[in-house]
Amino acid sequence: MHVIIVGAGEVGQSIAENLQETHDVVVVDRDEEIIEDLTYSMDVLAIRGNGTDISTLREAGLDEADLVIASTDNDESNVVICGAAKTESDAFTIARVRRRTLLETWQGTQGAFGVDFMVCTDLLAAQTIFRISGLPAAQDVNMFAGGLVRMAEFEIGPDSPVADLSIQEADCYDSMTFAAIFREGEMTVASGESVIRSGDRVVVIGSPDSVKGFASDITTPDHSENREIVIIGASEIGFQTAREFEDHGYEPRLIEQDHDRAREVAEALPNTMVMESDATDTDFLVREHVDEADIVIAALDGDEKNLLVSLLAKRLGVDRTIAVIENLQYAELFEQVGVDVAINPREETAEEIIRFTHTAHTEKIAMVEHDRAEVIEIEVGEDSAITGRPIAEAAAEFPDGVVIGAISRRGDLITPRGTTVVEPGDHVVLFVDATVLDQVLEML
Repeated sequence: MHVIIVGAGEVGQSIAENLQETHDVVVVDRDEEIIEDLTYSMDVLAIRGNGTDISTLREAGLDEADLVIASTDNDESNVVICGAAKTESDAFTIARVRRRTLLETWQGTQGAFGVDFMVCTDLLAAQTIFRISGLPAAQDVNMFAGGLVRMAEFEIGPDSPVADLSIQEADCYDSMTFAAIFREGEMTVASGESVIRSGDRVVVIGSPDSVKGFASDITTPDHSENREIVIIGASEIGFQTAREFEDHGYEPRLIEQDHDRAREVAEALPNTMVMESDATDTDFLVREHVDEADIVIAALDGDEKNLLVSLLAKRLGVDRTIAVIENLQYAELFEQVGVDVAINPREETAEEIIRFTHTAHTEKIAMVEHDRAEVIEIEVGEDSAITGRPIAEAAAEFPDGVVIGAISRRGDLITPRGTTVVEPGDHVVLFVDATVLDQVLEML
C-alpha cells in the first residue's frame, strides 16, 4: 500500500513508524529539520513541502497513492489536503481534526470536502477517559464487536485477591479470557501456569459484564463504582470529557480558572457544576470536597500543570487520577510518580487511523502498552487459516504471541475454547504481539 502522510508531528510520526516495514510510506512536512531526522531514522521517503499544494502531493506519488492521511496541526489545512488529493486520485483520505464542530459538520454530509474518514483528536481522548473511568484499576479499555466484547488492561495492586495466583486459579469467569501479563517492561502471553504478581498489568478480553466483574473483584468494594467525577481544566478535551459524562447520565464537576471560559462551558453543559477557581488552591479543593471524588481528571493545557494537579489530588486522598499528556514520552514518568493513567490524545488518534492500513477485514484495533501489542477485530472469510477448524488446531500454526480472546457470531458472544470452530463471517478478537502482527494478518 502506498501511503502519504502529511504532517510529521507526533501523530504523523507514530503512524509512519508503525507502517514503515510493511507499506510504501511517504511523509510530507514543512520543517526541514524534521524531514532530515525522518530520512535517517525511518525507512520512509521524507519530502519537505506544503501538503496543501497539489505539486507537493504529486511529488509524494499521489497518482499511485492508496491512502492519504492529513495530520497537520491545522484543521482547515487537513481538509484542504484531502480535497486536493481527491482531485487527482482515488486514494482513501483521512483528515485529523481537533474541533468536534467540524467533525459534526462532516458527519452530516459524509463524503463532503473530499474526506472519506474524519477523526477528532479531542473527542477520542474524551471517549477514552470515559471508558477508563468506568472500570476501577483500569489502565486501558476498548470495545469491540459493536460493544459485545471489551478489552481492558488492569494494574494489580498488592492487596488484590488475584496477586500470586496462577491464571488457572484466577480464571473463574465464564466469558473472559486472560490475554497477557506485562511485568517490568516485559510481556508474557498468558497461559494457565502464568502467575500474576503485584504490580503486573494484566490484559483481559471478554463480555462487558465479566470484565466489570473482574475489575470489581481485584479492587476494594469502596472503589468498585466511580460516581463523583471532577474535571480540572475546561480545555477542549476537558469540555468534551464533561459532555461525554453528561451524555451517560453523570453530573460531573469542572474547575476552570478563566472567568470567560468558565462562563462559556457552564452555559453549554447544563448538568455539569462549573466552578471558577485555581485548581492548585488547596483550601478551595478541601472546601469543595474534591478529596472525596472517585476520579479527578487533569485536562489543563500543559503537561506540567496536569502532573501538578494530579499529584495534589493524590495528596488530598483522591483514589484515581487521570492526566492528559501531550508529550508521549512523559506517559511512563507520570505513572511512575503516582498518576494512575496518562492519556495521550495523539496516540489515540494514531491508533484510530492505523486500522485503515490493515487488511480490509480488520474492523478495529487497539494498541496495548504503547504499541507493544495490538488487540484486533477481524471478520474472517472462508479462506482464513482459522476458519472451519477447532481453535486448538488452528492456533498451533500461529507464531508465539497470539491469543484468541473472543468471537462474535451473528450478535452472540462466544468465549473461545480449544474445541470451538470458527465459522465464515465470525468476528474474532485477538491479542497479538506487535512483532508478529503482519504475519498473523496474512494468515487471517
